Amino acid sequence: MLTELSIRDFAIIDQLVIPMEAGFAVLTGETGAGKSIILDAMTLVLGGRSDATMVRAGAEQAYVEAVFHLSPALQAVLGPLLEAEGLDEEDGEHLVLAREVRSNGRSIARVNGRTVTLSVLREVAAPLVDIHGQGEHLSLLQPSSHLPLLDSYAGLNGQRRALADVVDRLRAVQSELHVLQRDARLIAQRADMLGYQIEEISAAALVDGEEEQLREERTRLANAEQLKRLGSEALLYLLGVGDDEPSALDLVGEAERALGGLARVDESQGALLQELQGLSFQLNEVAAQVQDYVDALDFDALRLDEVEERLELIARLKRKYGESIAEVLAAGLVAEAELAQISNSEERILQLSDEQERLLRRIGELGEALSAARQEAGQTLAAAIEQELGELRMEGARFAVSFEREPAAEGAYTGDGRVVFDRSGIDRAQFVISANPGEPLKPMARVASGGETARLMLAMKSALAAVDATPTLIFDEIDQGIGGRVGDIVGRKLWGLTAVGGHQVIIVTHLPQLAGYGDEHLQISKQVANGRTTTLVRPLDAQGRVYELAAMLGTGNETAVEGARAILHHVDAVKRAHALGQPG
Repeated sequence: MLTELSIRDFAIIDQLVIPMEAGFAVLTGETGAGKSIILDAMTLVLGGRSDATMVRAGAEQAYVEAVFHLSPALQAVLGPLLEAEGLDEEDGEHLVLAREVRSNGRSIARVNGRTVTLSVLREVAAPLVDIHGQGEHLSLLQPSSHLPLLDSYAGLNGQRRALADVVDRLRAVQSELHVLQRDARLIAQRADMLGYQIEEISAAALVDGEEEQLREERTRLANAEQLKRLGSEALLYLLGVGDDEPSALDLVGEAERALGGLARVDESQGALLQELQGLSFQLNEVAAQVQDYVDALDFDALRLDEVEERLELIARLKRKYGESIAEVLAAGLVAEAELAQISNSEERILQLSDEQERLLRRIGELGEALSAARQEAGQTLAAAIEQELGELRMEGARFAVSFEREPAAEGAYTGDGRVVFDRSGIDRAQFVISANPGEPLKPMARVASGGETARLMLAMKSALAAVDATPTLIFDEIDQGIGGRVGDIVGRKLWGLTAVGGHQVIIVTHLPQLAGYGDEHLQISKQVANGRTTTLVRPLDAQGRVYELAAMLGTGNETAVEGARAILHHVDAVKRAHALGQPG
């Protein structure tokens, strides 16, 4: 709710700080005292249009600041927006809106002391205040608010959420389906490429580690003659060539016989004999292996070509798929997995298409049921509002909820064919009103402004008090064209918005019967000092209220004073009866 309004150098206002309490506050005073100027200042700080003429003559700028206390519900609504814009405060319970208008016409908007755009200020202010009588800040004039209010009034929020959940599921299905259908050609091209890659890697029949073996084989084949010559030379030294040249094995054998004789004489040298015998055995093994190697060596030009081609194939695959055979094989497995997934895309498209149709039919079913409940609730709401209007001496006024559906080729399935839908359902609804007998029903935004519109809004606010979440309601010109008896009814209804709906209500009025219901009474007056006119605001005590109401009755004599006391006595009785559960 609004807790304080500060105004400086605005029109004829020099400086005002107006503390506001919860409940019903009335602003009264003579014509021209500045009551409407205070409401203009309030409109400005909520994001209304600015003008250089708003700046008090001789001042450089006008400044208006409004401080609000936020309920937990409003904190939940505004918290994400304030956080996203970097405007949140630590406690989260208080919000400060400010507007500054320079003498050159330029204006600056602030939220919690930080400069913001006018659109952000309006977005933050929208849930806080409704100003009735000046439609710029009137939430009930916005068709977008009508369905949520009707659903809350009828207790249909559960059905609405259930439908919204199905719509969210449909959007997810449609998003995936759109991607698959949009990319069908690209998917086909990708599948061809993956198939080629898989075939190329598979046909190569690679074996991890074979590249090293092939390189070794290529080296042997390319140097076969040199290797055979060197191996044969080694065999000559190991085995000997003829009887004249002793071989290495022969010489080792001679040394072995000599050491055998030595060991027989000196047994301590038996270990040397054993070492030499082992060496003789190893030389025989080496000779045999060299012989096998030399026998196996054979220059094969065809095999060398085969090895070279195989190594070139491996090099080409490594350039395309990885740094090693292991990486090439891994790339083949990845391609196979992706191709398998792509191969299922057509089947997935069919599944999603079927799911889309099922969800569209489900949305149609839920939307039809919700629409039927809304239309029934709309008739109940219309009767309640028309009753309120009758009590406000607008017996000929009519109210209705207008429902429309918009055809759509790919919309939800209903008995009327396929229609547009969103998370709120299949209805396009708005409140329509005829203020005078014989006039057609029209959208509320097109109803004439002034006291008539304010009473229409009061009737709606009274009927929707329990579900309208706007905390602060400001009514201007609501007493236009009504007398004292209707003023009493209007006053009781306005006070009822605070007692039943929990709203903070602020009104500007010239009608004492209406003003008598105020929980807080602020007198607006003007004074001339040093040749300048300024506006003053004074809270009235009980005695002050009596004299103010007496003045509003037209005279200040004793009869008017008694009349003022009678009004306050009557109001006190009404409030006590309400407290006792006897509102009648």
